[in-house]
Amino acid sequence: MTTAAHPVTLFTGQWADLSFEEVARLAAEWGYDGLEIAASGDHLDLERADTDDAYLRSRLEILDRHGLGVWAISNHLAGQAVCDDPIDFRHRAIVRPYVWGDGDGEGVRQRAADDMKRAARVARKLGVDTVVGFTGSRIWPYVAMFPPVPQSVIDDGYADFARRWNPILDVFDGEGVRFAHEVHPSEIAYDYWTTVRALDAIDHRSAFGLNWDPSHLVWQGVDPIGFISDFADRIFHVDCKDTRLRPPTGRSGILGSHLPWGDPRRGWDFVSTGHGDTHWEDAFRALGAIGYTGPISIEWEDAGMDRLHGAAEAVGVIRSLLWKRPDASFDAAFSNQ
Repeated sequence: MTTAAHPVTLFTGQWADLSFEEVARLAAEWGYDGLEIAASGDHLDLERADTDDAYLRSRLEILDRHGLGVWAISNHLAGQAVCDDPIDFRHRAIVRPYVWGDGDGEGVRQRAADDMKRAARVARKLGVDTVVGFTGSRIWPYVAMFPPVPQSVIDDGYADFARRWNPILDVFDGEGVRFAHEVHPSEIAYDYWTTVRALDAIDHRSAFGLNWDPSHLVWQGVDPIGFISDFADRIFHVDCKDTRLRPPTGRSGILGSHLPWGDPRRGWDFVSTGHGDTHWEDAFRALGAIGYTGPISIEWEDAGMDRLHGAAEAVGVIRSLLWKRPDASFDAAFSNQ
């Protein structure tokens, strides 16, 4: 894989407390090729971008000023509210006021769906063909399956996902934009089998694919490298975030024990790319084997490291793995003997 074929970008979601201008300046200084722009903070207001061409141009002008590009935008937070039930204080803290409105649950879900449609339109205006995000899930609260949950409730959860997302995907189809769902606990697809079922629920329509982020698979015990091969035709985007598993103590499990990030009693933590248990070289070899040619985006999260240090270091870790793929089989030369 070549750097030119795979621009290295910084996901701006964890930097929403800084201005878009400042994040662009930092990313350029660290050597990133561009940004995966989150619809958070002042980085990208989708409602404004959908109606105000001058505002949209201002985002592109900031990128141009710092020599950066954009290949994907993110609307994770509104996406979370499309299917979630209940809608509560957690969602109020993350969605835009125009999505929250009066806080009525179904109203929030409908406005969140409208915002996902808006993301497709804004992506097209930006010349971007991928929107990364979450779907939410009506059935995630039942993950422990106790008190007992009838199969009909699970079936209805996938049907609810299809009812809510098919109209959104119709808009994506109309704009020629793809949605890359981040496979993640609390979503309708969070591991291998739930991803299979989610794709079945929407009849494998072409606008719906995956954002490969190994960090959420590693702590669940799901093979992130095999995941690439299993869903080769659905990997629309790549986010690089790492997870570090702590040695088993017999006390902590994979669910985190309601302990805060960085607490040494946890069984695992998100860490800066290259500091965890993801086999990045194997991952990039697998991505090359399936023909992935899109951006490689660094999503930086680490409770034990300063982000200015971590984001600057991570771009070097990723670039070291983006070597050129061979033009011929390594043993082709033997045929000349």
